[in-house]
Amino acid sequence: MASKWNRVKVYVLKEDQQWGQLGMGQISSSYIERLQSVCLLVQSESDGSLILQSKIHPNVPYQKQQGVLIVWSEDENHGVALSFQDPAGCREIWEDICQVQGKDPTVEITQDLLDGPDQLDEMPSTSSLVELPNCELHTLEEIADLFTSVLASPIRKERLALILENEDYIKKLLQIFHICENLKNIEGLHNLHKIIKGILFLNRTPLFEIMFSDECIMDVVGCLEYDPALTQPKRYREFLTQNVKFKEVMPIKDSKLRQKIHQTYRVQYIHDILFPIPSIFEENLLSTLTNFIFFNKVEIVSMLLEDDVFLFEVLAQLRDKTTDENKRRELLFFFKEFCGFSQTLQPQSKDALFTTLLQLGILSALKILMSMDDFQVKITATDIFAYLVEYSPSMIRIFVMEEAQDGEDDELFINVVIEQMISDTDPELGGAINLMGLLRSLLDVDNMLIVPNECERSEFLNFFYRRCMHNLIAPILSTTSEDRDEEDYLFGPDENKNCLNNYQTVQLLSLIIELLTFCVQHHTYHIKNYILSKDLLRRVLMLMNSKHTFLILSAVRFMRRMIGLKDELYNRYIIKGNLFDPVVNAFLINGTRYNMLNSAIIELFEYIRVENIKSLVAHIVEKFYKAFELIEYVQTFKGLKIKYEQEKDRQNQVRKNLHSILYIKIFCRDANGMEEVKADMGRKKKNDRNSIELYDLCEPFSNFSYLTSGEQARQRKWYKGKLSIMWPNLLLREHLRGQQNTKEQSLLSIK
Repeated sequence: MASKWNRVKVYVLKEDQQWGQLGMGQISSSYIERLQSVCLLVQSESDGSLILQSKIHPNVPYQKQQGVLIVWSEDENHGVALSFQDPAGCREIWEDICQVQGKDPTVEITQDLLDGPDQLDEMPSTSSLVELPNCELHTLEEIADLFTSVLASPIRKERLALILENEDYIKKLLQIFHICENLKNIEGLHNLHKIIKGILFLNRTPLFEIMFSDECIMDVVGCLEYDPALTQPKRYREFLTQNVKFKEVMPIKDSKLRQKIHQTYRVQYIHDILFPIPSIFEENLLSTLTNFIFFNKVEIVSMLLEDDVFLFEVLAQLRDKTTDENKRRELLFFFKEFCGFSQTLQPQSKDALFTTLLQLGILSALKILMSMDDFQVKITATDIFAYLVEYSPSMIRIFVMEEAQDGEDDELFINVVIEQMISDTDPELGGAINLMGLLRSLLDVDNMLIVPNECERSEFLNFFYRRCMHNLIAPILSTTSEDRDEEDYLFGPDENKNCLNNYQTVQLLSLIIELLTFCVQHHTYHIKNYILSKDLLRRVLMLMNSKHTFLILSAVRFMRRMIGLKDELYNRYIIKGNLFDPVVNAFLINGTRYNMLNSAIIELFEYIRVENIKSLVAHIVEKFYKAFELIEYVQTFKGLKIKYEQEKDRQNQVRKNLHSILYIKIFCRDANGMEEVKADMGRKKKNDRNSIELYDLCEPFSNFSYLTSGEQARQRKWYKGKLSIMWPNLLLREHLRGQQNTKEQSLLSIK
């Protein structure tokens, strides 16, 4: 039996079905001779009197709840509950009860409820069994244990939260925090850390309103500094008061707005203290805190939107080239954070925000900022541009097309974006990759609107290909220019920007080709005209001379996408320019190495074979089959040869059949027609050999009427063959005879 004393509160169920506290004391279990049984004994802490003496009945159901409660009924409407300060003490007493009743201590109820649900209903409810100890220095440990115990029970959490909302309990705790700090009472500070963290995990907005008020929030942060798991306390308050500086890029006159900004930053800081490493599972524990931060941000954005003068002045200073660089940078950082907050708005509010920003000239300001030399300004302006593109690409396209009506090509916003992408100095081209993604979003026809009286897709693509595409492909054209130095182009030092071995140049070219590949897939008409007029595929395939495989693969993908459209214009363009030659050369140079390049090129030819693109099959077999003849580890190239021969045989058969049908239609319309031919031939001179042969050839067709249908078919087949052999010779003789007659007539006219 338990000899160790554990602190416990004793509750009894009153007539109104509410729990009343008998007192708090130390519990133990021991054998009582008078009762001939093991009993639970609770002695008062204050005067040592006996609060409870309860016999452990062998057949009475005892129930353990939430790890710190033991509940049972001694008779009808007389429930008893023991609330333990320490789960270990509860577990020890529970083991004694189970030992008396001969039950496994792992069960939650010691007796089977044989009488059904009604007996379960007789077990007294403990949902309201929460009572806060007095808020005093010596009760901090008890309070901390209470908060630890209630977190496992949603009902008890709710009850505890309601008690805290209706009293000044939190403020009293924070007053004790100052006492503990002054006394350097580390144990008390550790308990306060547990208590404040427990209150936060109650996840109640009314409690947050109290804790995050200007009066309390810094003390809450102070309590979180004393984590029992750390040997030394953190210095969160020092960071917030000394390291963090609030910068007003423009004077904020509204004190409520200023206070809301301070509060949001500090609450976000508290959130990050509790969850330094984001976790989906832990985030759910503080979902209300997350919502608190969310609605604060919404309120900040709404209050700023109501102040039209504030936003107008910010954008005006961003556009002003005389603005100090540091000032401009701070304004831009503020605007980026403002746009980040705007992501929390509802769609209707977000529409109003971005419409206001466009009316105030945000895009014209970004165009100026993205052209500046300051790297941080460029990156931040790009991030703001990304927010706008993500929200509404159509709004950007409308602005760009309106701008194009009066502006020069070099000053157009899209061309500024392309220029920044091409001139990115980052060795890894981080900025260029980001800008390429934004440009791709603007060129994506799936998010272009088609409405009555206006076709955004057609208008924007016409504008882009007419006034911007030449800037996008400029690096490809300059790298493959005929005026380049061939040795520098292929074998020059890597530092040479026009050398195909320069990694940064090659990466940029690969990005551009990937965007062109996207255009081939989605801009069928516009990109086709551009490729054919600029001979763009040839220029792209020239880049396959690079030593960088990823650029070669980009070129192969570009060609593969064109062939995948199965457009005969593309096919004729490829055949006429012999554009498979660099692909075949790259395949042969790669040799027997099994890599991505090998797989990509084989897949290209395999696609042509499977889809049986006849013109390309014939071109590949006639021009390159000797190079592929010995390759046997795939059957692609032999399959192309088989397709080619099958098509050739088919064409020969078709040609033969067409000749036969043509001759039959000419000479064998019907029996009457043959009679007319014979009569006409009979009128010719008997010494005209050509006429005699035609007469004899047509003779049998007029006598088919007396034959059966089968005999007629065999006769026709025989004469078709004879006709197909004789006809070319007869035509040639007729042609020569016509020329002779013409000469004779000319001589007669001269005479």
